[in-house]
Amino acid sequence: MTNRVVQGRMVTAERLAELIEGESPMEADAIEDADRQCPACDGDVLTVAYMPSVTELVTGYKCQDCDWSATDR
Repeated sequence: MTNRVVQGRMVTAERLAELIEGESPMEADAIEDADRQCPACDGDVLTVAYMPSVTELVTGYKCQDCDWSATDR
């Protein structure tokens, strides 16, 4: 897995999912660049797919520069 910089800190896919979800996921896939800009600050957005529970797969989005995040729920 590739680590990426988010708000000045290096994060893993699991940590990125935790920043989006608010709690640790069961599992997380690799971090990828999203094909969108942050609506709050126009910064670059990262995406990660993760499992917050056994029965759910969520795609989360997080800005690299500010606190904005969203999911596909």
